[in-house]
Amino acid sequence: MARYTGPKTKIARKFGESIFGDDKSFEKRNYPPGQHGNNRRRGKKSEYAVQLMEKQKAKYTYGILEKQFRNMFSKANRSTGITGEILLQLCESRLDNVTYRLGIAPTRSGARQLVSHKHITVNGQLVNIPSYQIKPNDVVSIREKSKSLNVVQESLSNNKSVNEWMTWNSEKMQGTFVKVPERSQIPEKINEQFIVELYSK
Repeated sequence: MARYTGPKTKIARKFGESIFGDDKSFEKRNYPPGQHGNNRRRGKKSEYAVQLMEKQKAKYTYGILEKQFRNMFSKANRSTGITGEILLQLCESRLDNVTYRLGIAPTRSGARQLVSHKHITVNGQLVNIPSYQIKPNDVVSIREKSKSLNVVQESLSNNKSVNEWMTWNSEKMQGTFVKVPERSQIPEKINEQFIVELYSK
């Protein structure tokens, strides 16, 4: 499947924030990319440009392609509740994102790779689909043979994040997706209302 494999710092600079995690290159040049760098005159963005930028930011943040993202929006739009909030909740409930949030992988792309390479189980069953939707009380574990992987061990030892909607059992090396997070609990700086307005045109 097609994925963005280009320089991530360039994308982070485009949005003005480190959407892929810690990035020393972004910290050095935290202004938009371009030939004239920070001195370039940048006109006021149109309403459409702002909305499109927010959608692109969400897609790059969660590593989702356009067709998948549009399908998720359609699902959120059909659900009862606030469409934008449900859209972000669907993004947060993806198996690759849950794997990342639990600290099993240092990045979402790393988490996606672990899932694709059959290192992760859900409720004891091997699942290798990154977009698999995790439900409340589902248990996400590291496959027994994969618990000794260096990348997993390093990620877990460096993980300092605490997510209120999940619990982690370090002895069993498994986490429970207790409930779908509320919008106030999701730390991503995404204005979901702009995305709703864009798709509603």
